[in-house]
Amino acid sequence: MKNYPNEMLKKLFKRMYLIRYFEEQAAVLYQKGHIAGFCHLYIGEEAVAEGVSENVTAKDSIITSYRDHGHIILAGVEPRKVMAELTGRIGGISKGKGGSMHMFSKEHNFYGGHGIVGASTPIGTGLAFAHKYREDGGICFAFIGDGAVNQGQVYESFNMASLWELPILYVIENNHYALGTAIKRGCATTNLSIRGSGFDIPGKQADGMNVFAVLEAVKECAEYVRNGNGPMILELDTYRYRGHSMSDPAKYRTREEVEKVKETRDPIKTIKIEMQKAGIPESEIDTIEREVIAIVDDAADFALKSPIPEDSELYTDMLI
Repeated sequence: MKNYPNEMLKKLFKRMYLIRYFEEQAAVLYQKGHIAGFCHLYIGEEAVAEGVSENVTAKDSIITSYRDHGHIILAGVEPRKVMAELTGRIGGISKGKGGSMHMFSKEHNFYGGHGIVGASTPIGTGLAFAHKYREDGGICFAFIGDGAVNQGQVYESFNMASLWELPILYVIENNHYALGTAIKRGCATTNLSIRGSGFDIPGKQADGMNVFAVLEAVKECAEYVRNGNGPMILELDTYRYRGHSMSDPAKYRTREEVEKVKETRDPIKTIKIEMQKAGIPESEIDTIEREVIAIVDDAADFALKSPIPEDSELYTDMLI
């Protein structure tokens, strides 16, 4: 790992802790009945979103699946608007109509949030086609899960992206469980980075629980794509601490398994250790945490004070 300046370490920590605390508070609001429907939390996977986002430029596009809260916050959308969207309020980024799974912000080049498993892959491939067609210099970062890689549409997309040499980086967030199915029970090979080999798409693996490993791997892969070489696959080995969604008790794995990951691989702990090694005082780390807590608490307060959309809002923002 290369040496990172202290200001960079503090930035990485703040953004990952922002996702962590935001998701913890979203869980509280869900349990109180302020968030309805499905809600998929990102706790444990913070290093993936942060490591990727640091390599995204203003020309690029981002698309992900239904576990999207952390991604859209790091894309630049205010936590207030994200929390208001979660609670179905008019102040949300999609006016309360997208909810947890369907966040969207064209202004931030963030194209979802998609509830259909694997949908980010063909849509992301279309975004990559647009980048190439327009010659705008951008690439698409398309996130998919380890369960989604078994979808047929994924391989149709891989074929098209390779055939047309499209500028897209497929980021596989391998958190080891497709809903409740362990990867070894659902995939003939657990090395997901080679899933594009039949289409001449190179792949790479990296530790998705270590933000520095993610940063460096994404930089390498993004440069490959930006240089006109066509698509690439990056598999990030990560882990979600909560169930698949808030309604999932996650009885398919042991408490000991989860606790071991928290103890030995937690991305927040890992960067805190590096900050301490760099000589950053504990008081500065505490200050960052308090700043984040204030931001998220304000977001929750804003969300609950924002009005419910009028019924007429059902008929706006529609393609007819």
